[in-house]
Amino acid sequence: MTGPQVVVDRDRCLGTGICVVYAPDTFTHDEEAKAVVVGPPEPLDAVRTAIEGCPTQALRLAHTYQEER
Repeated sequence: MTGPQVVVDRDRCLGTGICVVYAPDTFTHDEEAKAVVVGPPEPLDAVRTAIEGCPTQALRLAHTYQEER
């Protein structure tokens, strides 16, 4: 298993900036004022706070799995 990744639902994002406030090393806004992921979800506690604080629930953590060889 690899680490968690942040997924942004751009249709739900209104660009409130909560994610950028709580986790500025992970999120920023693009030219449409939509959230984009610019770094790993670290510190994870801050990213979780940003996800929980998103008023439109546009953010989530997804775990990716990698097959071992």
